[in-house]
Amino acid sequence: MREGRGLTLAAFLSRFRGVLLGVLGVAAVVAAWDLYKAFGPEQGVLVGDTRILPRTTDLAMPHSWEMLQRFGEPVTSLRGAPDAFSAVYDASMFSLGLAARGWVIGVVVGLVLALAMSRFRIVESALLPWVVLSQTVPLIAIAPLVRRWGSEIEIGGYTWTSQDSVAVIAAYLAFFPVAVGALRGLKSPDQTHLDLMHALGVGWWRTLLTLRLPASVPFLLPALRLAAASAVIGAVVAEVSIGLKGGLGRMVIDYAVAASGDPAKPWAPIFGAVAIGLVAAGAVGLLGLVLRPFRLTGAPR
Repeated sequence: MREGRGLTLAAFLSRFRGVLLGVLGVAAVVAAWDLYKAFGPEQGVLVGDTRILPRTTDLAMPHSWEMLQRFGEPVTSLRGAPDAFSAVYDASMFSLGLAARGWVIGVVVGLVLALAMSRFRIVESALLPWVVLSQTVPLIAIAPLVRRWGSEIEIGGYTWTSQDSVAVIAAYLAFFPVAVGALRGLKSPDQTHLDLMHALGVGWWRTLLTLRLPASVPFLLPALRLAAASAVIGAVVAEVSIGLKGGLGRMVIDYAVAASGDPAKPWAPIFGAVAIGLVAAGAVGLLGLVLRPFRLTGAPR
């Protein structure tokens, strides 16, 4: 009976190892924050004239529990104002919806580019450098341009909105890891397997479906998780750059005004951004469970 319990506990720890390590990591960060707040020098740690660790005064570095307390306080002093938790939740869902749209667009674009580059070597040589260089463009500079260009688009009765611009910026960040990860996965099968397919007269499309795509799953899943996190970052940054109301980006700006008098308050939307990033990555993790049967036997996990 004890052996059965031991095996059950071992299986539980093995299955939820990532979750447990994540919780321990968050707890370690919180503990380190509060310990430094309690025992660190008020003026921070200086090396010459450069401050490498922040000040520990109450106006510069709030306690972790003060940040959490702000979630239960009203957003404003007006009567009937919602609490910060409700406001952050609504803004988080707004930003998460835009990030999800951008993630879908980015995944489709990234997969199409990866398929084209894996099919034709000349396409890979021509496109891959531009795919890499695309990520060097600062989002704050390109987001207003996307909104301006989008406002000129008229398709029937459809009108381009600022939300569409945010979704495009999120897709702009999301497509890159998918394109690179999928390309690496599509090119991962052993040459002997490809030669066997060729010897059997199997065409490129059937080889793609039966060999290349299953081999790409272990490479594609991390890329999809990274794309989800990138889409969240792109959505929040684009909201800040465009000035779109309703999301975490605008809330970060609004709450930053209170930083001089209430340094714990601006952390509320930051925690919201962290939360939706974890939700996005977790959703892709569930997608990995769906794709597990399609992996090749012996493929890396």
